[in-house]
Amino acid sequence: MIIRTLLLMVLVSGAHAEIKINPTPADEIPAAITGEAGPLQGEDLYYYSDNPKTRGYLAVPEGDEPKGAIILIHEWNGLTQRVREATDAFAAEGYVALAADLYQGRTGTNRDENMVLVRESLANMPEIITNLEAAASYLKERPDVNGKVAAIGWCYGGGVALSYALGSENHEGTAIFYGRLVDDPEKLKHLHHEILGTFARLDRGPSPEQVDGFAKALRAAGIENDLHIYDDVRHGFWLHVERDQLNSEGPALHAWNRLRAYLKRTIGS
Repeated sequence: MIIRTLLLMVLVSGAHAEIKINPTPADEIPAAITGEAGPLQGEDLYYYSDNPKTRGYLAVPEGDEPKGAIILIHEWNGLTQRVREATDAFAAEGYVALAADLYQGRTGTNRDENMVLVRESLANMPEIITNLEAAASYLKERPDVNGKVAAIGWCYGGGVALSYALGSENHEGTAIFYGRLVDDPEKLKHLHHEILGTFARLDRGPSPEQVDGFAKALRAAGIENDLHIYDDVRHGFWLHVERDQLNSEGPALHAWNRLRAYLKRTIGS
């Protein structure tokens, strides 16, 4: 009974929290990925009734007109402050944005903790798909959403985003930033929308060779895609630009504008 009351309170509160639409200029990257974001503006949301420990984060742009919606899928350490800040940034671009929680409210603070959470969650992929389906259904049922949803994931979340695209027909776009890939054209034929992929030349997970295999498999499967490997950057360069600002700023800006163009053509704005 207590959990149910909390759920209602969060939903009601989140329905009234709106973020001013203020798109980032084309020559700038959002402060959310440089470590310079301001205070959070969204609300926690219990969107997955099958598991009340699951707590996402919702950011809603101003205005009642229908908009595209985005599911953000966190990195290997869980739904962190940085992912919440990115969620706010997508709302400022005019999208209803929901950061999913695949770890039941938990986050890791070191490699060992992160790997425990990764292994536990990936051991039950059907549960992950059901979780993300609940997020997509919640978004599509909102009157301020135009019925179109895209999923975006980084690292662990990039691989999950691809798995979700292969296991669902309930969304219209998938943007992968690093993450586990698939190089089997027969499996990739299950995809039903264009895939955006952003990768790093200095990364080993996935490596450039693995990205090339993914690209060849997508072509063989007849799946439209926009894949790009950025030189002189490492894994995590887009969500954490400040880690290597000198080398990451240019690629991060190019990747940001590719992502914005992709979202516009797949789910509107």
